[in-house]
This record gives sequence, C-alpha cells and structure tokens, in this order.
Amino acid sequence: MGSDAVHRLARLADEPVDHRFKGLPPDAETAGLTVGQLAAQRRDLFEGGFTTPVLTLDADALEHNLTVLGDYASRHALAFAPHGKTCMAPQLFERQLEHGAWGITAAVPHQARVYRAFGIQRIFLANELVDPAALRWVAAELAADPGFRFVCYVDSVRGVQLMDRALRDQPATVDVVVELGAGEGARTGARTDDDCRAVADAVAATDTLRLVGVAGYEAEVPGADPDSVHAYLRRLTALAVEFDKAGRFGAGLDEIIVSAGGSSWFDAVADVFAELPELSRPILKLLRSGAYVSHDHGWYTRLTPFNRVPEEGGLRPAFRLWTQVVSRPSPTQAFVNAGKRDVAYDLGLPEAELIRAAADGPGGADGPAGADGPAGADGPAGAERPATGIRVVKLSDQHAWLETDSAEDLNVGDWVALGMSHPCTIFEKWPLIPVVEADGTVSDYIRTFF
Repeated sequence: MGSDAVHRLARLADEPVDHRFKGLPPDAETAGLTVGQLAAQRRDLFEGGFTTPVLTLDADALEHNLTVLGDYASRHALAFAPHGKTCMAPQLFERQLEHGAWGITAAVPHQARVYRAFGIQRIFLANELVDPAALRWVAAELAADPGFRFVCYVDSVRGVQLMDRALRDQPATVDVVVELGAGEGARTGARTDDDCRAVADAVAATDTLRLVGVAGYEAEVPGADPDSVHAYLRRLTALAVEFDKAGRFGAGLDEIIVSAGGSSWFDAVADVFAELPELSRPILKLLRSGAYVSHDHGWYTRLTPFNRVPEEGGLRPAFRLWTQVVSRPSPTQAFVNAGKRDVAYDLGLPEAELIRAAADGPGGADGPAGADGPAGADGPAGAERPATGIRVVKLSDQHAWLETDSAEDLNVGDWVALGMSHPCTIFEKWPLIPVVEADGTVSDYIRTFF
C-alpha cells in the first residue's frame, strides 16, 4: 500500500463514535470520542459500557487464521487473492497482504472501488464485467496508475463484444481470464471447452482486451465430491495448457494466470495446480478463498479442507455475537435481543455457545453469590459457562427464540453468546466490529464497507 492508502486507513480511527455503529458504548458518543480514542481506552467488553447485541471478533483467532492460510498458500506455491466480499474491511485487507496475499478478489465494481480507495494494487474481479461505466472507471484507474493490476472474467462472446464496445475509446487495455463453468446447473462460466475457445477467439479479435489466463470456481460442481472437483480442476488446467500451446494468450505477458479456490476445496486446488506442467511463461497459481479470515461456527467448520488434511493446520471461529436475555416467559422458552437484523441465518440458525451471568442478578451487584442464591443460573456474576441445553429454534426481526432444557439455566439479563455460519452475511450487518483480546479487552475496531 502507498502512503496515501496508509493515510486513509489511519483516518478510519478519526471517525466519531455515534449512532451509525451498533453495540458501542453510548457514553463514548456523549464524550465525542473517535474510534481511535475509544480503542486507546482498551475498555472491557462486559464492563465498559457496550450494549447488546454486539458482534465481536476474537483477536487471537483472527491472527491465527491469517497465518494458517498464508502459510498454506506459501507451502503449496500458490499465490493468494482472498475474496474481499467476505469482510469488505480494508484493515483486514492490509493484514492479508502483510501475510503474503498477492492481491484481493472482488465480485462487483463497488467492491473494486472500495479496494482502490484504500490503495489495493492488484484486483482480481471474479465476474464478467459488462457495465460500461464500470469499465471506463477501470480503464481510467489503469491509465492513471501504471502499478495497478486488474483482471476480470469473460465467459461469453456477447460479453466480450459488450466490453470491447465500452472500451474502444478508453486509454487502457483490460486483462481478462476465460471462466470455465463447473457444469450444467452450476453458476456462471462457459459451459464447454469449445465455448471457452470461442470466448478466447473473441478476445483475440479485440484491441481492448488481453487474454491472460483461465479461471473457475470448483465449489459449484454439481454434487461436488473429491473425484468430481479434481476432474473439473483438471479440465481447467488442461485448458491453460492448450491455450498456451495454441498461442491464445495475449502478447507481452509476464505470467499466465490459472485461478480457482473457494473456502471448501482449496486442498483439491493445491493438488491439481501442483500437476501443471511448465508453460511458455511462469504460471500464477491463484487461490481465492475468503471465508477463512473469520471462519465460522457451523457451515465452514464442517466444510473446511482442514478436516480432510488436519496435518496442514486448522482454522478457529473468530465471531461471537453477544446478546442478552430480555424475556423468560416459560420454563422452556427464552428470548434474546438479536434477530435477523443482526444475525446471519442463510446457512442455518445460530448456535448458543456461552452464557455469562447477569452482573446485577441474584448474588451479583446486590449481594455476594450464595447470599440469596446463585448469580445467573449457577455461578457468580460475570462467570461464563457453556450454553448446554440451550438451542436457537427461530429468528424474528429483533429476537432469537431459545428453547431450554431447564427453568434454571437462564435468567433475564444474562448475556448469551451466539456462534453463526457464513462470514459473508455476518460481516455485512455490522459496520464497526470490536476486536476482543482473550481477557475481554477491546483493542481495535474493524470498519466494513458494504
């Protein structure tokens, strides 16, 4: 990152703490604090005035995950452009780059504009880009900054024609990779090898585009399993070899890009990309996994390749959504104050992880534990325990419905930590996220831009 980008990152600390940011201490706004000033106070999450619900990121888990996948890519000779759509957080982009990332992947023009605003010098846009205004913006960025590298997908002859039309009077050539689709019923991408050849020929017929590689997304293989994913990836690498032998790649290339890899099958990508023979130019073997940075408590916990190759490492869930019991209407039912506005739920309901006893319940602020009964269910105020026997069964807009095994396991006022699946739909609901140390100290705040 250049000095201007570093300055823009630093300016995030100058934002005022105000009503835009959920869960932050109200007294910080009253006092006119900035985000940086609040971070410098290193408040305790539970005693420092934060309100519920509040989403947090575990500082140790974040650093662990960044290190593990950075090391994995290096060990397997993979370049790494993590998908920024997951977090849309420039502070995390900076840390990913510090851990060896080649660049950052985007899906839509808005994301690329955020990246450029914070100085990202290499953007891989994993989508066909046919919006004329966006293409003109890309061309202007390329012309203004010789150090900027931009690559995007093409997957249709018509798409190539639209891109060419939009770029004919622009000052820069745009680099593209042909996307090989993962099969019928999958998402985007040219469906057959012949379709890919036709797209490559269409690119060669323009003066505005340059073919620099091939790419795809293996998680979209119908009924994906190790055999079918490996077979698809070998089709992808075979296309790269064929295109190189046929001279289909553009002139003046320093390297040929071969790219794949979400967060579910990067072990298969490493296997197949290691089989690539030498080509006429060096190969940039580009992995694009994004969900690893925070991991999760469900979907990716089950799907991560580290389940298949545990000797390669492992990821830790970094998210925790702290909520509060606001109603206990029956012995088997409780409600906490977070719902669809705060919680990711597209890949399953959240899971109750921990309970923290209310600070002023029986035995809390009004008397020592044991004087009039236990604080919370079975411990002193502030004690944490596993949320055994407690299940999230439904979400409303602002409530999670909890089912409990015992009338004694929760009190109104207790804090309940929820674990969630799918980082992409967790990050997007929270514009400023406290980063919490192991002792509960909030040491930083992560700003998102969705």
